[in-house]
Amino acid sequence: MIEIIEGSLPDALQVLGKLPEFDPLLSTEHYLERVKNKQQLTLLAKVNGELAGCKVAYDRDNDGMLYSWLGGVAPQHRKKGLARRMADYQESWALKNGYRGIRFKTLNRHKAMLTFAINNGFQISQVKPKDELENYRITLIKHLL
Repeated sequence: MIEIIEGSLPDALQVLGKLPEFDPLLSTEHYLERVKNKQQLTLLAKVNGELAGCKVAYDRDNDGMLYSWLGGVAPQHRKKGLARRMADYQESWALKNGYRGIRFKTLNRHKAMLTFAINNGFQISQVKPKDELENYRITLIKHLL
């Protein structure tokens, strides 16, 4: 059984600790400080009661765009539609809370994330070169209104 629920940032960090893309994680305090005093949404995906994915977003720039900051699905639970279900929930929540769009950043090496985003209506709005081509930072935006 798959559930998408609102949860806590420490729970999301438990999930991120299982993902090879997030090795190593910074301290819990670092993450908590970043969202302190900001409207935020932390989603957790559970498969048969086990934490399997997460998505953390917050009002980073106070510009009407929700910043989708952290997220992922544990390798053994990928290809089950968890990312799609969390993205749908996040978009619905963003609209209900007055956001006109969602923004996030990723790296060029995260091909699955880029493909998922483009297939789900996001557009590339900025590419910022970094040392190696695979480390270029890509900003994507999806307008909701």
